[in-house]
Amino acid sequence: MRTQVTKAIFPVAGLGTRFLPATKSVPKEIMTLVDRPLIQYAIDEAREAGIKEFIFVTSRGKSALENYFDHAPELERELRKKGKDDLLHTLRQTNMDSGAIAYIRQHKALGLGHAVWCAHRLIANEPFAVILPDDVIAGEPGCLRQMVDAYADTGGSMVATMEVAPDQAASYGILDVEDTIGPLVSVNGMVEKPSPGSAPSRLAVIGRYILAPSVLRNLRNQKSGASGEIQLTDAIAAEIHQGRNVFGYRFAGERYDCGSKAGFLQATVAFGLGRDDLRKELTAYLNEVIAIRGVAQ
Repeated sequence: MRTQVTKAIFPVAGLGTRFLPATKSVPKEIMTLVDRPLIQYAIDEAREAGIKEFIFVTSRGKSALENYFDHAPELERELRKKGKDDLLHTLRQTNMDSGAIAYIRQHKALGLGHAVWCAHRLIANEPFAVILPDDVIAGEPGCLRQMVDAYADTGGSMVATMEVAPDQAASYGILDVEDTIGPLVSVNGMVEKPSPGSAPSRLAVIGRYILAPSVLRNLRNQKSGASGEIQLTDAIAAEIHQGRNVFGYRFAGERYDCGSKAGFLQATVAFGLGRDDLRKELTAYLNEVIAIRGVAQ
């Protein structure tokens, strides 16, 4: 029987410079997609997948993120007093039990691989998940749940993957594929941000991972890679060279890159249209905007 995946690392130490000046005072992970912060979507997905321990790799200026998951007794008392039970339930979904959440500081911005390695003392010798909150994935069940179910049969390490256009490959880690069985892809190798025209496939690594503890040992000895950073992709690729299995998982769902302004806006529209209480008014507005622009052209 394989060890269950119950721990997840959330690398949230980035400065969010693409969203300045908003991120001057508000961590990017707290920016709201409709009415929930990006980090809440990641937490909800992790909970659905059976994650019990949540490890945040943070940096200076992230106190608002830590406060978000704390209890707010005065606010809860006020909502209860006013009989706003629905809001009270929503608020309680943001609370984290004592001992379920931990914060680790990444003091230097040395890359995603280094951020994951910073949590190694809390992982020990067990598989773990990594979730990048910038990648918001709409799916039923959630992407990580799909991966956890597949991992129960495969073991090894697993990355979420999707096809990207050839001209976008240089922005991703790209899989060198050996074989495909349904949504599972057997991986021969991985290349971080390949130069134009050199990508081994169109399958890009997306921000969901289930990793063997040996990946952390690889990271301990990992040298700087693309962009002068310690790349998580390189440490996973080392697993293949060491004779351990790595799989790609082509998840069912729609991924939004909320690390970019365009992706964030696209996600806002998509999630807004998915809400029963917002769909009618938002659809009417979008149709009006399209009609006005059509006339203007």
